[in-house]
Amino acid sequence: MKSTATAHPIQGLVKYHGMRDERLRMPYHDSISVCTAPARTTTTAAFDDSLDEDRYVVDGDTVTGRGAERIRSVVEPVRERADLDRPVRLESENSFQTNVGLGSSASGFAAAAMALVEAAGLDLDRPTVSTIARRGSASAARAVTGGFSDLAAGLNDTDCRSERRDVPSAFEDQLRVVVGLVPAYKETEEAHAEAADSHMFQARLAHVHGQLARMRDALSEAAFDRVFELAEQDSLSLAATTMTGPAGWVYWQPRSLEIFETVRDLRSSGIPVYFSVDTGASVYVNTTAEHVDSVEAAVADCGVETRVWGVGGPARTTESEALF
Repeated sequence: MKSTATAHPIQGLVKYHGMRDERLRMPYHDSISVCTAPARTTTTAAFDDSLDEDRYVVDGDTVTGRGAERIRSVVEPVRERADLDRPVRLESENSFQTNVGLGSSASGFAAAAMALVEAAGLDLDRPTVSTIARRGSASAARAVTGGFSDLAAGLNDTDCRSERRDVPSAFEDQLRVVVGLVPAYKETEEAHAEAADSHMFQARLAHVHGQLARMRDALSEAAFDRVFELAEQDSLSLAATTMTGPAGWVYWQPRSLEIFETVRDLRSSGIPVYFSVDTGASVYVNTTAEHVDSVEAAVADCGVETRVWGVGGPARTTESEALF
């Protein structure tokens, strides 16, 4: 009973912040993201009677402590659904740098959920798999369904699940994401835990529902500038909330700010380009295939490594890439 799956990380477009239910990782409000490829996580999972206990390995390192608890939160609902009582071996590898604000927890738990479900012999559609992946990271629910996806808030697995949005293929094909890699370790989970303690949090809750409606409308009309202008605005709104919590989380670094200014300068010259940041210092720079070369060169001139990504599809199984 072994299976291998891959999933792509996500860029948040309208991001969630804070958990209504921390155990089940149910956010206070809906969220929308786009998967980014070719960056990906590959995970192999097996239910193995020869093991004495579960074994989790990520990028060659054995996972213990809180990391193991989060993986176990995805393993257990699969065991329950399949009525299994066997130890699990799970190994995972990332093709991109992790813990720098590029959505690695999303791809990691999405790939784990897909691999575990297949290894357990369960036949589940992706929205249902998304409810399992969400136990590890709410963003992982959207990485399961892929593309431009929408995670509904709710109080149970029937409501709180991800669905892929129907976005014109030409819109997906033209998007290019230039990543300005600013390596600075961050703690997303702790920021979510204290979200509601910010005096800005209620203001964000009052504002975000309108933001979600505008984003859905812009996506349905394939309005590039509106979509990514909204994503840029949402990044600033999220930062206002994280920076005003008890810990005063400030994720941005000087080069993050330099990229912001570079993007605004490019936009003032007529190039369709917008920045977006999740909880981290690295910056997504959203532009079109026509302008990606000049945008990447400008971002690189800020003294950072760059990557150029497009839109990634849903999590999928791939037996030819097994890690063990």
